[in-house]
Amino acid sequence: MRKTMIASLVVSAALGLVACGSAPVVEEVAPDYAKQAQEISKKYVIADLHIDVPHRLHDSNEDISVATEGGDFDYPRAIKGGLDAPFMSIYIPANLEFEGEGKSFELANELIDNVEAIVAANPDKFALATSPAEVQANFEKGLVSLPMGMENGSPIEGKLENVQYFYDRGIRYITLAHSRSNHLSDSSYDEARPNEGLSEFGKDVVREMNRLGIMVDVSHLSDDAFYDVMEVSTAPVIASHSSVRDFTPGFERNMDDDMIETMAEKGGVIFINFGSTFISQDSIDNNNAYKAAVKTYIESNNLDSEKDAEKIRSFTKSYRQRTPFEFADLNDVLDHIDHVVELVGVDYVGLGSDYDGVGDSLPTGLKDVSTYPNLIKGLLERGYSEQDIAKMLSGNLMRVWREVEQVAKK
Repeated sequence: MRKTMIASLVVSAALGLVACGSAPVVEEVAPDYAKQAQEISKKYVIADLHIDVPHRLHDSNEDISVATEGGDFDYPRAIKGGLDAPFMSIYIPANLEFEGEGKSFELANELIDNVEAIVAANPDKFALATSPAEVQANFEKGLVSLPMGMENGSPIEGKLENVQYFYDRGIRYITLAHSRSNHLSDSSYDEARPNEGLSEFGKDVVREMNRLGIMVDVSHLSDDAFYDVMEVSTAPVIASHSSVRDFTPGFERNMDDDMIETMAEKGGVIFINFGSTFISQDSIDNNNAYKAAVKTYIESNNLDSEKDAEKIRSFTKSYRQRTPFEFADLNDVLDHIDHVVELVGVDYVGLGSDYDGVGDSLPTGLKDVSTYPNLIKGLLERGYSEQDIAKMLSGNLMRVWREVEQVAKK
């Protein structure tokens, strides 16, 4: 009997059980969050609302169907990271060269042509997608969807029929302005605010987007323009690549709490931008000091930005060797997500990284499209459920996109 009891205790010890009265206590095993994150990244569609591949490739011969040395996106890295629906940004620079005279319209078409060419050349890897249903169907086939959003509404060029034209070409969201105010809307980056929000034509464009089923994107807009959109739009709106102003006071490009709440009340979603100067005040301060130093150097030495470009490059290189750029990290992105969730709930936040758009300013741990599992792991460590994470990865996008489609059907 004694031998049997001893044997039982040995077995219990081997199983990690400790006697406590008559009930054994099981020693807890720490969750393997990294493994869970990998599983989740393959189980659910991961959608990123803003990736600047078309502009990156416009003057380049890179083949993103294979591994590339530069950039933040290519097919192998997308597969590694579980990225299934990167919205291709049809980005039109906000300068006078592209405002009017058909140049914005022409460039937008060139970039759309390029996205279509990527798909045509790699039908076993990529597919176009113009609806949530198509994204899901492509996912089930093992294809990476390339839906498209237009960044800067300047290609509309004052012609309401161009909204229909770009819808027919596959555009499913339009960021009304970029870094300069245009004929549709004032920009958060531009001191000139000629429209005092949206122009009257801009309001007509929002109504037409509602009619067709194009998501209205409020990223880059001035605060007044944002509230005009909220008043005019009968469909939920999105911020495709914006972050939370609470962490970056004074940075109008991000959204304040009232704006996030107002957008969520109408079903809209904010997709968090990963750029360090969007999510970290320390990065903003560091970058502002750098720009001020360069400006002072140019002015004090009476330099010309073109003729003396080499001298200026030498100074900037030396400055950055002495004072490196202040990168944010993964936890800063998680903090922004937490803030939105605490403010309005988990149904109103998603991912809008701005990969290939913010240059070498991406946070530690999220340097390219292979790193979404790092983000998922961080969310698990902060206590988010698999269901919550699935919403952030694509569920919230799919919901708001379908609601925009439903408004159009009505």
